[in-house]
Amino acid sequence: MPGVRGFARIASRIAGALLTIGLIALSLGAAAAELIMFDQPGCPWCARWDREIAPIYPKTELGRRSPLRRVDIRATRPEDLKAITGVRYTPTFVLVDGGAEIGRIVGYLGEEQFWSLLQELFDR
Repeated sequence: MPGVRGFARIASRIAGALLTIGLIALSLGAAAAELIMFDQPGCPWCARWDREIAPIYPKTELGRRSPLRRVDIRATRPEDLKAITGVRYTPTFVLVDGGAEIGRIVGYLGEEQFWSLLQELFDR
């Protein structure tokens, strides 16, 4: 049977393991954000976004923090996105974290505006 020092060592190891588990859980939570892009075939603004932003988006800090998920606006909404309502125009970008909508960007007018508005969503 371990003595007081043995119990202290065991408690210290357990505390360290719990801290590690907590840090892993926090990092997984940070990765839970998604940028949902509602689009549709033939949308000229979506095509422009595809040319100007799509190739670099996953390489940016914001892109790594919120991977892009494309959803056809005309298709049946996936179950986990049914709470997102009022999407009428393409492209519409909705930042979602933990299933909750943080905010949205309706339309695409160019790179500078997109990055600025997306940063504002993250700052919330």
